[in-house]
Amino acid sequence: MHGFHRDPFLKALDTEITDTGEVEGRPFAILADTIFYPEGGGQPADHGRLNEARVVDVQKVEDEVCHYLSEPVEPGPAYLELDWPRRWDHMQQHTAQHVLTAVALRDFGWRTTAFHLGPESSDIELDVAKLHRRDLDRLEVAVAAEILAARTVSYKEAEVEDFERLGVRSRRLPEGFAGTVRLVEIEGLDLNTCGGTHLQSTAEIGTLCLLGTETMRGGSRVFFVAGDRVRIRMAAHEERNQQLRSLLDTGDDELADVVSLRIAREKDLARTARRLSDELAEAAALSLAARPGPVVDAHWSGHDMGFLQSVGRRLAEQAPQMRALLTAETDNGPVFVVVAGNESGIDISEIGPPIAEALGGRGGGKTPIFQGKAASLANREAALEHLRKT
Repeated sequence: MHGFHRDPFLKALDTEITDTGEVEGRPFAILADTIFYPEGGGQPADHGRLNEARVVDVQKVEDEVCHYLSEPVEPGPAYLELDWPRRWDHMQQHTAQHVLTAVALRDFGWRTTAFHLGPESSDIELDVAKLHRRDLDRLEVAVAAEILAARTVSYKEAEVEDFERLGVRSRRLPEGFAGTVRLVEIEGLDLNTCGGTHLQSTAEIGTLCLLGTETMRGGSRVFFVAGDRVRIRMAAHEERNQQLRSLLDTGDDELADVVSLRIAREKDLARTARRLSDELAEAAALSLAARPGPVVDAHWSGHDMGFLQSVGRRLAEQAPQMRALLTAETDNGPVFVVVAGNESGIDISEIGPPIAEALGGRGGGKTPIFQGKAASLANREAALEHLRKT
């Protein structure tokens, strides 16, 4: 039995490196014993140090626990040191999941079909088609009572044929499996097959918060945080709320209403801006169409490519015999549009590339618009002259 199973609270260990190697550029080591839990059962791998190397991943490979390292090591004595905050967090989340799963089944008849422990939140999948917030609240209150009960968490081994007699809530085992299985027992609440690391008492979970739910594959995924994650998440929310209160000059109860009002105003302003831009593009196109000669040009600052295209399309409709070079300075650099109406006698695919080259840029398009980005407008007059001579 490895150290992580003998004592999940063991933070350091002296052992031996029995074998080393490399897989796809990742050095690894096999140890005589280990406190590092390998990824499995929904629980991520432990991290820490092996002598001077960082343990960045741990995986079960056949019957060996493979430690992937930041640098190669040699066989011999090894001192292991666990990333304890990471392990403690995993034990809090995993033990909380056992309580959550057991209560969901006992009190509501909702069976857990999957578990995932994530870096910020964890989730279980329940075989219930849809859950509402009131369902989560009832479940959360029931779980809180089991945490407060400070139920002892312990381990035992049992033969598969004894599961029914013991009342084991079992995950699926490989077909034809025979032998002993590791069980995790929460006194008076749950007995389950599990190879992960857990707390000694439900009281060490501290608290659990159900964040929300989503439907998937005919069931429901329930997101949760437990233990220290609740405190950390609460502190982050409060810091954000403080920033929002300051920015919006309002209290917590009014934040959502104030933000909704601001969003509505932003949408109104955006619609107004689009209308004014369209009106300006129409006026610009009319002004250019009224100019004498077959070639015209215009330049704007603070307008984008969309505005130039709008002016160009309108100009091609109003004066199909005209050619035009339209340019603008944007926050991302200069842009240009070449316009050649259907009656201009010019193939836009032929005239566009040399004008783009003159401006040090690239572009593309089809009649009547060729658009692109320019490196500089320093040679704008040369580009315009090229359009005049075509």
